[in-house]
Amino acid sequence: MTGVLVLAATPIGRVSDAPPRLAEELAGADVIAAEDTRRLRRLTSDLDVVPTGRVVSYFEGNEAARTPVLLEALLAGERVLLVTDAGMPSVSDPGYRLVAAAVEHDVLVTAVPGPSAVLTALAVSGLPVDRFCFEGFLPRKAGERSRRLAGLAGEQRTMVFFEAPHRTEAALAAMAEAFGGDRAAAVCRELTKTHEEVRRGPLAELVAWAADGVRGEVTVVVSGAEDVALPTDPESLRAAVAAHEEDGMSRKDAIAAVARGAGVPRREVYDLVHKS
Repeated sequence: MTGVLVLAATPIGRVSDAPPRLAEELAGADVIAAEDTRRLRRLTSDLDVVPTGRVVSYFEGNEAARTPVLLEALLAGERVLLVTDAGMPSVSDPGYRLVAAAVEHDVLVTAVPGPSAVLTALAVSGLPVDRFCFEGFLPRKAGERSRRLAGLAGEQRTMVFFEAPHRTEAALAAMAEAFGGDRAAAVCRELTKTHEEVRRGPLAELVAWAADGVRGEVTVVVSGAEDVALPTDPESLRAAVAAHEEDGMSRKDAIAAVARGAGVPRREVYDLVHKS
């Protein structure tokens, strides 16, 4: 019998937002893998929980090396609980490698649902929520960031981004350049915390607001593009495919995405890319 991998959401602000099952899992897990063991100690103290299992660190710096060790524990039948500093593990946080390894070895993976900055920001943004996509953190380098956003200019779903406070103004300015300064957006800061703030408005207005400095955890929500087909001239189609590939998309998927957005046959885009 293999063990169970439990992904547990932790509070993004107030500890009282912790789901009741989190305390049960913290108390009963054989192994607790935590992004920051110091923050874990504070969390268990606030929840009045005394872990009985082993506590190990699991963060970006040791994720690759620690994954085989945790997988070994799972294959030995242990219950491994994975927690990050805030929110759901693996969502712009450590966890994906371990989940993928567990799935590959037929280990049961389950979750303790709970706080999510992505869904909280989306819900309070006032922007359409029927279709959305999560883009995580934008690249830090200006050129890479601009290329990523250029590839999203035609995205019709509401987009959710994470951003560091000291890069928020630059990110908003790049969004305004790529999407247009009149595109509706919301900057959600310190969600569920004492100084929670949600600023709504066109991107150009939010750039001006952020110029005075932004503090705390930041989530940005941006409305999608209007239903306008992409340009269908050969150069534009090739450029759109290249932009998707630079963002890490496979050429096959990039061609399919561009064909859908432009409303042209996939074969036409394929031929343009491969015969150019």
